[in-house]
Order: sequence, then C-alpha cells, then structure tokens
Amino acid sequence: MLNKPSRESLRDIRRQRVRKKISGTAERPRLNVYRSLQNIYAQIVDDEKGATLISVSTLAPELRGKLPSGSNAGAATAVGQLLAEKAKEAGIEQVVFDRAGYVYHGRIKALADAARAGGLVF
Repeated sequence: MLNKPSRESLRDIRRQRVRKKISGTAERPRLNVYRSLQNIYAQIVDDEKGATLISVSTLAPELRGKLPSGSNAGAATAVGQLLAEKAKEAGIEQVVFDRAGYVYHGRIKALADAARAGGLVF
C-alpha cells in the first residue's frame, strides 16, 4: 500500500518546480513569500550573492502591535506595503515574484497586490 504524500511535500515539489525557472539577480531580485498558520513572511533575495536584501514579516517591530492577527489578508497587505516602502528606500524597483509553491490566492495575492500598489514592479 502506498503512502499518501503530505501537503508539505506536495508544496515542496511545486516550490522546486517554480524555483527551477526563476532566480534573483542584482538588477531584479527575487521576492520570496512564506506563509505559516500564524504569520506571513516576505523577503527580497539576491540569489547571485546568496544574500537577503530586505526582510519583513508580521513579527516586525513596525507591525507587531498594530495587527489584530498575523494570519489574515489584512496582515498580508500590511506586510506588502511595508516591504514596498523598504524596497524603495533601498533603491529596488523591479523584482521577480516567488510564490514558493503556494496558490496565488488569499494572503499571497493580498501581499503581492499591496507590494505592486507600493511601487514594486513584477
């Protein structure tokens, strides 16, 4: 009898399939998103250097006390707006969006839309 694959392993397969095709460069870094049950995390990564340029989450000091929950679309919107502000300060205008195997829906879409509204191009 075969074992049924877990949700995490299926997401990891999708994540690897997406990551084969995209990579962050110095001119156009990668915007990576991670969604947990209680929080949402986003970071802008330069894959050529192997360095994280900007990192924002619902646990950031700027957002921690202001959000009633870290796991809803409103929190994802706040993270996207803050990420776009920090990217503008760092001189980053274009990114490649890495949804990390998550469906482009709900919190992931809210974060992406807020980042686009903040001025990031992807």
